[in-house]
Amino acid sequence: PDKNGWVKLFDGRTLSGWTAPDPSQWQMKDGIVIGEGARSHLFSPNTYTNLEFKAEVKLNHSGNSGMYLRAVYGTGWPKGYEAQVENTSSDPQKTGSLYNFNKVREQLIQDDTWWTQHIVAIGNRIIIKVNDKIVTDFVDEKNSFMSGYLALQQHNLGSVVQYRNLMVKRLPADEK
Repeated sequence: PDKNGWVKLFDGRTLSGWTAPDPSQWQMKDGIVIGEGARSHLFSPNTYTNLEFKAEVKLNHSGNSGMYLRAVYGTGWPKGYEAQVENTSSDPQKTGSLYNFNKVREQLIQDDTWWTQHIVAIGNRIIIKVNDKIVTDFVDEKNSFMSGYLALQQHNLGSVVQYRNLMVKRLPADEK
């Protein structure tokens, strides 16, 4: 960790430690994690409970992706929280949504533009910030997902998502 507790999730050269149980086209190029091709999820080597998870993201026109936290490792669509990454595809849940829990319907980000998505999860409260603005602040009364893997999503053919400066910070259970 750096002096503020942040840990870089990639070395900038490889996808070392991360795995995709479904066939995929994930690659590292010039320090950028790129996902394209059919549906796939790239899972972290470690699990997390209370955390901050952030990245700079860039998505092509009609692209669709997501940043999962507390996800269950496996094929298909993971169970877990998904911070939506989606600007102009047909999906009505846009960037900043906590997929199927809190829906952001306004397009916040232009295609082919770098932006920052920052997720904070403590207990059953999930906060999603887009470019430092809180767009989701949700308390899951059902405590649906309390611990699990991080994952990056490549949603469908034609979608190309790019991630850089991916970092995580473990947090204590105390909301303060």
